[in-house]
Amino acid sequence: MMDYKGYKAQIDFDNEAGIFVGEVINTRDGITFTGRSVDELRNAFRTAVDDYLEMACDIAGNTDQPFSGKLAIRVNPILHRAIAACAQREGKSVAAWVADRLTEATGANSVKVG
Repeated sequence: MMDYKGYKAQIDFDNEAGIFVGEVINTRDGITFTGRSVDELRNAFRTAVDDYLEMACDIAGNTDQPFSGKLAIRVNPILHRAIAACAQREGKSVAAWVADRLTEATGANSVKVG
């Protein structure tokens, strides 16, 4: 995983072509890049993000900002109380408990929240 200006990239290796292929994963816009070495890949990633941001400024600043990882939701107070009780039983914060349940529901990997 690579990180630059808040944008994160997933890296794969194309064995047939002999190159690393990267894709920015925390935006809906398709930002990809390639490189034959780690240094080349890192530079291509930074260039791709910088070009994306520059292009977006040219078209009224409409970039798809990286996901922050913060999610604010409103729930019924009874549900909130039940969630807090479940979190307490498992020795977790409400945020960590909810993140675990969302990870289970989506099958997505996540970094544990305090």
